[in-house]
Amino acid sequence: MDLQSTYHNNLNIITVKDARIDASVAIRFKDAMRAATNEGPPLVVLNLGNVTFVDSSGLGAIIASMKQLDSNRKLDLACLTPDVAKVFRLTRMDSIFDIHENIESLKCRAAG
Repeated sequence: MDLQSTYHNNLNIITVKDARIDASVAIRFKDAMRAATNEGPPLVVLNLGNVTFVDSSGLGAIIASMKQLDSNRKLDLACLTPDVAKVFRLTRMDSIFDIHENIESLKCRAAG
């Protein structure tokens, strides 16, 4: 699972480079997220702009990544593609996560 972590002010932006988060990569995704979020700013943003498919295992892995964060830290999502956004709406996970349309607006907000 290819994740890229970048820091901007008080944000840890983690970009998923793969097109799918499914059963075949769910465990690797959780491990990579654990490593990328082991420490850092209180807000972690998962950039899903490259992801075109998420199945139930992938959704579970994203939720597990949220739950493994310390209680004073938060996982938001950004840049959902239409098919991925639909999965979050249908499962009502859009009510659990704060979902942002793009990364730039978050960077502006974090800057001040």
